[in-house]
Amino acid sequence: MKEKNGEHPFGDAGQLILLALFLILWIVDSFFLRTSTFLSNHIPLYIRLVFLGLALATAAYLSMSGHDKICREQRGTEVVSSGAFRYVRHPLYSACLLFYLGLAVSTASIFSLAFFVAVFVFYNYIASFEERLLDEKFGEEYKKYKRRTGKWVPGIGKGNE
Repeated sequence: MKEKNGEHPFGDAGQLILLALFLILWIVDSFFLRTSTFLSNHIPLYIRLVFLGLALATAAYLSMSGHDKICREQRGTEVVSSGAFRYVRHPLYSACLLFYLGLAVSTASIFSLAFFVAVFVFYNYIASFEERLLDEKFGEEYKKYKRRTGKWVPGIGKGNE
C-alpha cells in the first residue's frame, strides 16, 4: 500500500465509514430499539454523564493540542513531542477513541461498546502503520520518543511496536 503524507491510504475513509456506522448503531440501539442498554438500569445516569463529560473534555484537549502542534510546527521535518504528543503518540486518534467510548458508556449500549472494540482495532492498525513510516523516516529519534511515550495512554505502551 502506498501512503500519502505519512498516513495510511485508507485511514481517512475508514475513519469516516466507522464513524457513520457507529453513530447509526449507537443512535438506533440507545434511543429506539434499546436492545443492549439494559445496564443503564444499573448504572446511574449521573455516573455515565460524568464519564461522558470527562471523555469529551479529554478528547477536546487531545484534539486541539494535537492539531495545534502539527499545524504550527513544520509537519514531517522533526518528531513532534510537545503538547499532547508528550503524553501519547497518537493524540488525534486517542481523541476519536475517547469520543466513541464516551458515547457508548453514556447510554450503556453493549452493541456500541462491542463496535468500539472493532474501531479500536482499526485505529491501532493505522497507528502502527504510521509508526513504521516514522521509524523509517526518523530512526533513533523516533525510537527514543516511543520509549518515553505511551501509544494510547500516558505511561502505558511505551516502546511498543
